[in-house]
Amino acid sequence: MADDLGSYLAVGPRVGLRAFTLGDGEEFTARARESRALHEPWLFPPRTTEAYAAYARQLIDDPARAGFLVCEREGGGIAGFVNINNIVRGAFLSGALGYGAFAHAAGRGLLSEGLGLVLTYAFGPLGLHRLEANIQPGNTASRALVRRAGFRLEGFSPAMLFIDGAWRDHERWATTAERWPGPARDAQRL
Repeated sequence: MADDLGSYLAVGPRVGLRAFTLGDGEEFTARARESRALHEPWLFPPRTTEAYAAYARQLIDDPARAGFLVCEREGGGIAGFVNINNIVRGAFLSGALGYGAFAHAAGRGLLSEGLGLVLTYAFGPLGLHRLEANIQPGNTASRALVRRAGFRLEGFSPAMLFIDGAWRDHERWATTAERWPGPARDAQRL
């Protein structure tokens, strides 16, 4: 099935990025429910349409956030998501990443491709200089994802975030516009 390139902010060989919409609630929450074993104890995306609506509304309305759905170009299904939270302008030009692949797409490199497109978009049209990802030390898949994208380990924050009923330690990984090589070789900005 051919995809509609006009609906994407950026495209790669296998995925396209598009903004969250309120209409994505049913598909997103179904994928989140299917992916519970993959995500927990690291990640808790919304699993009901009501929770999704509140989540998406923040990403749509809050200028300190930018949310991207990573969609398979073949068929357009949602493979995962990458959000930039806590965007600070001025001299900082920074944001914090949150992301997740859905179980049907895990291990296929789709989120890696999508993250590359987000980095190109963040350091291009969004005008950011720095992105960081705070990752629990035991989350090896997440650590591998950012390492492949060129992030470097900058530090350790004990008891940083309250997740799943407890304060969790996190590693801080980051990259800057200077470290990012620019548009991915096979990506095209729309």
